[in-house]
Amino acid sequence: MNSIRSISAFHKLLSLPEPLHPLVSVINVANMRLAENEVWKKFSVEFYSISMKRDVRAKVKYGQQYYDFDKGTMNFLAPKQIQSLEVAEVNKINQECGVGYMLMVHPDFLHGHPLATSIKNYGFFSYAVNEALHLSEREEKNIIEILQKIDSEYQHIDRHTQDIILSQIDLLLNYSNRFYERQFITRRAVNNDLLSKMAQLLNDYFGHDEPLKHGLPTVELVAGKLNLSPRYLSDMLRSLTGQNAQQHIHERLIERAKEYLSETTLSVSEIAYQLGFEHSQSFNKLFKKKTAVSPLEFRQSFN
Repeated sequence: MNSIRSISAFHKLLSLPEPLHPLVSVINVANMRLAENEVWKKFSVEFYSISMKRDVRAKVKYGQQYYDFDKGTMNFLAPKQIQSLEVAEVNKINQECGVGYMLMVHPDFLHGHPLATSIKNYGFFSYAVNEALHLSEREEKNIIEILQKIDSEYQHIDRHTQDIILSQIDLLLNYSNRFYERQFITRRAVNNDLLSKMAQLLNDYFGHDEPLKHGLPTVELVAGKLNLSPRYLSDMLRSLTGQNAQQHIHERLIERAKEYLSETTLSVSEIAYQLGFEHSQSFNKLFKKKTAVSPLEFRQSFN
């Protein structure tokens, strides 16, 4: 796999002039042309990238429904995420599908600023490409204004440049967080369908011998079966129900444990094994944390 370590090297691969600032750059994607290079088959970059495509002409479906808006879309990538690109296809899209922007920020640019830590808390840097943020016209205008301010600021670098740009990046991330929360709300019907599918998936998992074969279900497993990224699933569920994916898994696990405790004569250790636990102590600890009583105390309440 190829690693692109600097924004300058990325500019070169995109057939663009040297960046005006070595650690931050805003480019118009209409100006970039991907040169044929083996690097695009599998690569990662050492910086954050935030892309926005304007005036997307083709409507795209999400499940059985169209996306909320088709004015603009945004994608977020953290450093070291593995990517691959089809050169001819990307160049064609950049020419035909409206204007777009890409913001690139090297982690070194964030050193000494609270954003160096807080940027890692934004879940959308772990979302898949098909989980893009879809913008309304007003939302798109807000994002473009911020990107243009960043671009304008590093045209004249002085001792204030970094702080001003970082404040704009912080603002962009906060707006993106707000817009994703709006997207979770406007897709409530689709998300409720996903919630039902997840519940059925967990019912099937615990209702058969899957825990004995594969252990406890993980967020990664459930998200994969729903064709979602783990972080998107958790953020969507938290917006919808107040609980993340792991909490939903634990909730169904405890329900199944209560069924075993109240309807069978299996020992606590046997139940823990049936549910996919390697050690019964871990089951005891989780059960008491979730119910405020131990498995034995719960069983005794039925006698």
